[in-house]
Amino acid sequence: MCPPLPARLTAPLCAALLLTACSTVPPGRDYPRAPSTALAHPETTSFGARFNSLATDHSGASAFHILTAGVDGLLTRIQMIDAAQQTLDLQYFIFRGDTTGQLILDALTRAAARGVAIRLLVDDGDTAPGDEQVLALRTQPHTQVRVFNPFRYRGHNRLLRALEFAGNSARLDYRMHNKLLVVDNTLALIGGRNIGNEYFQIDPQFQVADDDVFVAGAVVHTLSRSFDEYWNSELAVPAEALSHPGAKQLRRRKSPARVAGVDYSARIASGEPFADLVDGKLALVWATAQVLCDSPDKKRTDSGEPGQLMVRNVLAAARQVQHEFLMINPYVIPTMGESAMLEALRQRNVSVGIVTNSLQSTRDILAYAGYSHSRPQLLREGVQLYEVRAQLGSTRGSGQSARIAHYGTYGLHGKLMVFDRQRIFIGSMNFDERSRHLNTEIGLIIDSPDLADATAARFNNMAQLQNAYRPSIVNAQSARAGNLQWTTQENGVVVVYPKEPAPSPWRRFLVALLAWLPVRREL
Repeated sequence: MCPPLPARLTAPLCAALLLTACSTVPPGRDYPRAPSTALAHPETTSFGARFNSLATDHSGASAFHILTAGVDGLLTRIQMIDAAQQTLDLQYFIFRGDTTGQLILDALTRAAARGVAIRLLVDDGDTAPGDEQVLALRTQPHTQVRVFNPFRYRGHNRLLRALEFAGNSARLDYRMHNKLLVVDNTLALIGGRNIGNEYFQIDPQFQVADDDVFVAGAVVHTLSRSFDEYWNSELAVPAEALSHPGAKQLRRRKSPARVAGVDYSARIASGEPFADLVDGKLALVWATAQVLCDSPDKKRTDSGEPGQLMVRNVLAAARQVQHEFLMINPYVIPTMGESAMLEALRQRNVSVGIVTNSLQSTRDILAYAGYSHSRPQLLREGVQLYEVRAQLGSTRGSGQSARIAHYGTYGLHGKLMVFDRQRIFIGSMNFDERSRHLNTEIGLIIDSPDLADATAARFNNMAQLQNAYRPSIVNAQSARAGNLQWTTQENGVVVVYPKEPAPSPWRRFLVALLAWLPVRREL
C-alpha cells in the first residue's frame, strides 16, 4: 500500500487533475463581451490628418522606417503611446512585467488617464511571475484586456502548468505569436519584438537582435482590421473572466530613471526618435505593401477550412525570386513546402543566404537540434549559412550597443527576408513547423528597393566572419553532420573549427541527441 501524499501536495495535484480533465475549451469563453472595432475616423486625429495628406502626395502609398536598435524600439513604443489621442491597440505574444514592461505600462496608464481607449490582447503561452501586472491594467479607465487561448491555472508553478498542458496539449499548444501596436488607426509598429528587457537589448544577461518597422498611412487600416479579427474571436477571453489574486489591482511603482546606465526618463522626454519620424527628420520610405496575417483560428484553415495562412504568400514571394534570396531568422527548420522552395531556387542558380543562431547564441536548444538535423541538406543544396556568435567582433548593424556587447550574450530573434533587393518581408514568422502549424503570425511584404538594400546590409553585417560562424562541408562527397567545419574570424585571424563551437561538450552532445526526436512539428 502506498503512503498517502503530504497534505501540502494533495490540493495542488487534485487541482491539476481537475484542470486537465475539463479544459477542452478556453476558460471564460462564454464570458460576456462586446465586439469592438478600430477608430472609424482616424482623419480626425492630428496624425491621421497629416498622413492622409502625405499619402495623397505619394499616390496612396504608406510610409515605413525600420528600427534596428533595441533602445529605439522601446523609446518609439513609449512615445507613440504618449502621442495617442483617441485609441491604442496592442497585440503581443509576450508582455513581461519587467523594467521595460513597466515603462510601457506606465505610458499606457498615462494614456488611459487622459481618455484614450485602450485594447490590449496578450497570449498566455509564456507567462512569468510578474506578468499578472499586465492583466491588471484592465483596472484603469477606458481600458480592456483580453487573453488569447488562456490556461485555466493562473499561477506560476511550472509543474501544475505542465500538467495542464499535458492534459490538453491539442488546445494549449496553439499560440498567438503576433506583435503589433496601432495608434489612432494611423500609426503602427510591427515586427519581431515582444515586450521584455532582452528584446530591447538592455539586459546584460541576454540581448537579442530584432527589428520593428514604423508604419504610417493606409496599410495601417488593414493592420487594424487584423487586430479586430483577433480581438473579437472566441479565443480572446476578457481578463475579468480569469481569476488571479495578483492581478486585481495595478500596483503603482516608480519606474527606474536609469536602466543599464541609460537615463530613459530623459530619452523618453526628448521625443526622439518618434518626433523625428513624424516630422520627416528621419527618412520615411513611401511604398506599397501587403499585410500578411493568419486567421485567429488558424488550425481550421490549416486543415482545409476557409481562412488566411500567411505562409502561402511568403512562399509565393520567395518562389518569384530570380537572382537572390536572403533571410534572417532565429529558427530555421524548413517544412516540406519551404524545403521544396529553397531547393527550386538553388536549381535555378538563385543565390540563397541565411543568417540564424549558432549553438552558442540560441536560447532554444530543442529548436536548434531541429535546425542541425536540416543543416547538412541545406549545405548540400548550396545554401550559404551563417550562424551568429554570442560574442560579436563588431556591433555595427547589430542593434546592440558597444557598451553592452562585452557581456557576450547576443542572440538572434528578428525575422526578415529580402527578395531580389526589391522587396522585403518583416514580421513575426519563424522559418519552422511551429510558425507553419501551431502559431498565428503577422507580417508585411513591402515593395521597396531602398528598404531591401538596407536589410541586405543588415544581413551582411551579421554574416561577416567576425560576427558569425560559417558552416561548410569538409568533403563534398559526404555531408554527414560529423563532416562539417565552422569558419570564423577571431582577433583579425581566420579560424576553422573541426567541431561545432559550443559552450560545452555536453551542449553539443545534447543537440546531437535531440536532433533525432520525433518532435519536428513542435519546433
